[in-house]
Amino acid sequence: MKIISKYISLILVLIAVVSCSEDKVSLSGTGAITGKVVSKGDNIPLENTKISTNPGTSIVFTDASGEFVINNVTVGTYAIEAQKDGYLSKFESSTVTEDNSVNVIFELDVETANNNAPNAPILSAPANNSTGQSLTLDLVWTGSDPEEDDLVYEVQILNDQNSDVLMYTDIIDTTLTVSGLDYGTKYFWQVSASDNINDVVIGTTFNFETLEFPDNRLFFTRKINGNNVIFSADSDGNEYQLTSSSSNSWRPRKASNVDKLAFLRSNGGQTHIYTMDLNGANVTQVTNSIPVNGFNLEELDFEWTNSNTKFAYASFDKLYKINTNGSGVTQIHQTLNGNFITEVDWNQSTQRMAVKTNNTVGYNVEIYTINNSGVIIDYVLQGVAGAAGGLDYAFDGSQLLYSYDISGNQNAEYRQLDTHMFIYNIGTMTATDISTSKAAGTNDLDPKFSPNEAEVIYVNTSNDGVSQQNVTKLSLATLSEITILIENAKMPDWK
Repeated sequence: MKIISKYISLILVLIAVVSCSEDKVSLSGTGAITGKVVSKGDNIPLENTKISTNPGTSIVFTDASGEFVINNVTVGTYAIEAQKDGYLSKFESSTVTEDNSVNVIFELDVETANNNAPNAPILSAPANNSTGQSLTLDLVWTGSDPEEDDLVYEVQILNDQNSDVLMYTDIIDTTLTVSGLDYGTKYFWQVSASDNINDVVIGTTFNFETLEFPDNRLFFTRKINGNNVIFSADSDGNEYQLTSSSSNSWRPRKASNVDKLAFLRSNGGQTHIYTMDLNGANVTQVTNSIPVNGFNLEELDFEWTNSNTKFAYASFDKLYKINTNGSGVTQIHQTLNGNFITEVDWNQSTQRMAVKTNNTVGYNVEIYTINNSGVIIDYVLQGVAGAAGGLDYAFDGSQLLYSYDISGNQNAEYRQLDTHMFIYNIGTMTATDISTSKAAGTNDLDPKFSPNEAEVIYVNTSNDGVSQQNVTKLSLATLSEITILIENAKMPDWK
């Protein structure tokens, strides 16, 4: 009996051992990990994504469908990692059981998903609401980024005069030099920053005002690229271009008590009178149905009249007045001999007008004065050979300044050989030559009294007809004190 019990106990021990051995084998079984990797948001499969585990098993890569399989994975719990260039790595935890497949889905963010946007640019200079700024200046700001990413800036500039927008892009510095700004204009500027990852960040808006346009009194014309261009200049000789070189504009004439400048401009084969502000803005055409016309457009002149409310101008042999707004065109005079009217000047004090006429080639010159009704009062110059021009009354109307080629030469090229300036005394009806110090071989043209009438400004140039012209000043006290004011300039006006 004891022997039987002993055998039974042995069998039970063996069974227990076998049972324990079977449990140990089941803990070392295998399963599989499957899954798919897509981009977050649009669920596009991500091919060639590296899949690894911890504890380590095999390393695999996703196929074109973003799918992967790791076989023969020992049962247990794993941290599974998905890695792909350009995306943030991601871990998922999963438990593998024997003879089963566990499926894992990865949604990967692009690697910049956690990147912060740049800080808004901080504007430094010019200070907000600053005034008197130069037409060329530096816009200065500071910029920063939480991750110290490289930043690219864009600057936008608007103004209070028109709808123009200045846009500067792809700036990598924090200083921008801006040039070509307009006088007397308020500008509004704003800077935006981009790290090429996040949305653009826009800073606050600052404003500044540029210098007021200088109170220049000297105006002249210069030829640029075949076109006449109008300039003004200050007492230091600083020049300011008022009209574009893409249009032909000449003969500037400043109103005596109105901040307007009138001038001639080519327009579709015709020549018309225009006005503009002294800074070149607000250009307005005055004449329309009857254009300015005559024997030589470069020689034609016109004048403000009637307290700067009208213009007097010529069209061939007729003289007209027109309101400065373009209305009320009225013929006031016609030459008696068919000569063309080329130049005219008005005197407010005497209500008289001086007129220069010539034939179709510029000769047979007559200079005379007329009243408001167009009746001839006095002849200043007639019955002489040669060219003449440059009419300008003294303020009180007692004297008339003009030029005349004393050589008397007449030629097909209208070349003047020895043109002098003269002051005609209306009371005594005598003319005085003031070009006694003129250099030989030169001409004195287009004379005008200075505002205080102590000097005369004019154009001096070689008589070869092709050399540079210079605006020059002559002292009437000495008739020998000569100063070049502006080189390469013509058609001066000094108010």
